[in-house]
Amino acid sequence: MSDKYNIDSHKLIYHPIRVAQWFESDKDWEKQKKIYPLYVEITPIGSCNHRCTFCSVDYIGYKSIKQDEKVLAKRIREMAHLGVKSIMFAGEGEPTLYKPLGDILDVCSEVGIDSSLTTNAVSMDGVSIDNYLKNCKWIKVSINAGDRETYSKVHQTKAADFDRVVANLTLAAKIKKEKGYECTVGSQMLLLPENVDTALTLAKTMRDAGVDYLVIKPYTQSLYGTSRTYEGLTYENMMYLEKELQKLETSTFSVIFRANTMKKLEEKEQPYKKCYATPYFWSYIMADGSVYGCSAYLGNEKFAYGNINDNTFADIWESQKRKEGVSFVENDLDISMCRKNCRMDEVNRYLWNLKNPNSHVNFI
Repeated sequence: MSDKYNIDSHKLIYHPIRVAQWFESDKDWEKQKKIYPLYVEITPIGSCNHRCTFCSVDYIGYKSIKQDEKVLAKRIREMAHLGVKSIMFAGEGEPTLYKPLGDILDVCSEVGIDSSLTTNAVSMDGVSIDNYLKNCKWIKVSINAGDRETYSKVHQTKAADFDRVVANLTLAAKIKKEKGYECTVGSQMLLLPENVDTALTLAKTMRDAGVDYLVIKPYTQSLYGTSRTYEGLTYENMMYLEKELQKLETSTFSVIFRANTMKKLEEKEQPYKKCYATPYFWSYIMADGSVYGCSAYLGNEKFAYGNINDNTFADIWESQKRKEGVSFVENDLDISMCRKNCRMDEVNRYLWNLKNPNSHVNFI
């Protein structure tokens, strides 16, 4: 199957200068504090119109809180100067419920930051879709079943939302084609026992809607999530889907079945002993403006460095709190307690090999 965007791998190999900066910092805080993230995840709003059974941030409570538009725009302009390359808008809530999102995406384009959007797509319309397509490098829609009834159960919403999402994806594909936008329009399904029998139907629906790809990804238990329904879920009996889904691919539609990530759930231990990605190559900003080094530890003060409503991003990133966070991750964090298959897992495998090469690496 085609995975030209490295969705089931990582892209840090395309940023050798930043990696070299990290590699050469070697526990020197004066150098470490200047290693700004390449990628930032931002929650523009805490509210959500769904209550998905698998939600990893349900413990935060879907608070009706949102970013100050002027502050956020100012910080994004600042981050561009500091070397941030990309921002994904997603998070604790549904980002498209944030009314200034279009204007914020305009700011990202203006300052040269690549933007993207992960959404359930229910509240989108033709005007907003056009703005998202114009600005974003990619839009990924979370649609976690192939029929109305299963969708309504997994998303814990009305079945009509399924029809609306399919219609919005179809419209997005149409607008993209008509206006020649380069934005990649994708969809993703978290594979669960409830929806496994609808995966092929969903792939056909997505192909017919005109989207560029469908990702089929595994569930992993969040650290603090209140739901434990799927804890311990493995995928041995679902791997047959990979070949069946491959048959549905066309020259314009691909299915990324994340088999590599699914198989890693069965590993007895991770092949690395430290998290090197945190807090260097990415960051997370909550709806209340709090800046974190890792999205798996939202609410944990050891990963919280400051708030963009109170300080500049530079002041936060070079602060004593982040210095303490760096020290904690380097010396005290037990990664066996971390979320399996976290967002930085493949990045960490790569960085671990750089720091711990085998004896034959010079024989290129």
